[in-house]
Amino acid sequence: MHPVHIGIVMGSDSDLPIMARAAAMLDYFQVPYEVRILSAHRSPDAALDYARKAAGRGLKVLIAGAGGAAHLAGVLAAVTTLPVIGVPIHTAALGGVDSLYAMVQMPRGIPVATVAIDGAANAAILATQILAVHDSALQERLATYKEELAREVAAKDARLAQLGIKGYLGEEKK
Repeated sequence: MHPVHIGIVMGSDSDLPIMARAAAMLDYFQVPYEVRILSAHRSPDAALDYARKAAGRGLKVLIAGAGGAAHLAGVLAAVTTLPVIGVPIHTAALGGVDSLYAMVQMPRGIPVATVAIDGAANAAILATQILAVHDSALQERLATYKEELAREVAAKDARLAQLGIKGYLGEEKK
């Protein structure tokens, strides 16, 4: 069993469909992780305890997803020296802008790297890149992933050249 390197934390189980995208990306890169539901507001003691003990348990990066008054990432960052990546979750009331502002407007000294609203996959990629600084196997997997992205774009470009705009758009609907 590999040691767990990434902690994926969310404020509510309603965030799980989005945060599962981070887990899927970490699975792709073969990076071990754990997943927890810890609320900055409803279970603050548990959230703080988790963050305080994370480095001592071998975690290297925390990914925190939350919506609305999205304080989880900041609360974790306040008590750990580990990098914290925030995933603002889309909300019905304000479309996730509330979540985004709560994460990016951190005070000096308590940084939270923040990805796009519902950007859990990018959070996992960023966490993998952080780990890859000292892991050549992870660097290779990231390079392969970037090559796959480039091949996908080239295939779409070739299909557009072949079908034209109307043909391409008609094909996309199928």
